[in-house]
Amino acid sequence: MKRHLVIFARTPQAGRAKRRLGGEIGMSEAARFYRRLLDDQIRRMTRDPRWAVWLFVTPDTSLHHPAWRLVPVSRRKPQRQGDLGRRMKGPFLTLPAGPVVLVGSDIPEMRASHIARAFALLGGHDLVFGPARDGGFWLVGARRVRPLPRSLFDGVRWSTSTALADTLAGLPQHVTTALAETLDDVDDADALRRLST
Repeated sequence: MKRHLVIFARTPQAGRAKRRLGGEIGMSEAARFYRRLLDDQIRRMTRDPRWAVWLFVTPDTSLHHPAWRLVPVSRRKPQRQGDLGRRMKGPFLTLPAGPVVLVGSDIPEMRASHIARAFALLGGHDLVFGPARDGGFWLVGARRVRPLPRSLFDGVRWSTSTALADTLAGLPQHVTTALAETLDDVDDADALRRLST
């Protein structure tokens, strides 16, 4: 079955993307940084023949934005409404058969080898998560040989140090999980400085 890599992306416009970072370095500069990061990530991931890349974007009206030009229109989808957990469930419920790995669009250290490792872990587990040092996660994947747990992402305190722990705690006991490598996104000026050093 085909492997599906989903990139969850926000339109790279000032005031829409990386707002917390923008509050520290300026909204225009944060949007420029995000656009460069997003372009690089899409370019690297679409070159790999081991998976099909899908973009799930917000706002829903931005499906034809030039930032997505490397991904065919047929593989661009709106994230729809709801909290982050509800929006992340969408690709797992709607994409064609095969394992799905979903990642954020602001993970500078992410390489194809990280994605390949996540898919490999799904060979023996129902779900895989890529932890972040701040307590969240940059990747979630599902093997999809049985229905997604209904409780997935229920009660998660998003954008907190407990997001991954909350997610894992809410899973039924029969669901098997694995952890991929720990990587970080860039949410604030401190993270940007660490990236530059």
